[in-house]
Amino acid sequence: MSDAPVLDLATIRHGCAHCSLQQLCLPAGINPTELQQLDDIVRRRRPVARGERLYRPGDALTAVYVARDGAFKTVSISEEGEEQVVGFHLPGELIGLDALGAGTHRCEAVALTTANVCEVPFDQLATIAAQLPSLQHQLLRVIGQSVGRDQDHLGMLVRRQAGERIALFLHGLSERYRNIGQSATQFKLPMSREDIAHYLGLALETVSRGFTRLQEEGVIELAGRRVDIRNPAELNRLAHSAEHEEPRRSARA
Repeated sequence: MSDAPVLDLATIRHGCAHCSLQQLCLPAGINPTELQQLDDIVRRRRPVARGERLYRPGDALTAVYVARDGAFKTVSISEEGEEQVVGFHLPGELIGLDALGAGTHRCEAVALTTANVCEVPFDQLATIAAQLPSLQHQLLRVIGQSVGRDQDHLGMLVRRQAGERIALFLHGLSERYRNIGQSATQFKLPMSREDIAHYLGLALETVSRGFTRLQEEGVIELAGRRVDIRNPAELNRLAHSAEHEEPRRSARA
């Protein structure tokens, strides 16, 4: 009879449910000992208060974070002191990857709500990932998803019409909620409309009018920050209308 400690996989799965750590390890087929190595380095933190910062611009990359619940925004401050929201982070999405290139953070991460986060020391995570190819593959996959969200943000900003930006934002948020196992058609916006305006490069009044128009057209139903997507197909069409129109313009040229 082995005296080795029994690894409670159910406990780990419960602790990392709907979490990037779940994406990193549980589907990767690594054995219980390897899984325990990853779980051992995760530092469970106390709840983070609304408005509290995980890091600020210029801070060294010491850890990456995963919100087990709650949400965050990442914010860049211009030389003129203007705030630009560069990202939103839902439960299960890695926070802090902006420092991977230079080793220091280029923005700050601010809690939009009271949240609970897991803190993963980056050096230890990199060391374990180098030893476990399956974990390294999953880590690269999650980093790739983060890069994809950054590209989606740039895609929103180059849209000429405000309505397209707003529709694309809601469509993307819907897909992200689906990816973390929550409803893709009924969810609460953790961010304010002012945050959305700063993210989309629009005036607050423009965002409010855009939401109202979508509601009047029966695409969404709003109740405070509650969003009910009533017509997902139409939201998808509005979000990607420019992509469908561009080939037609090229054909006429």
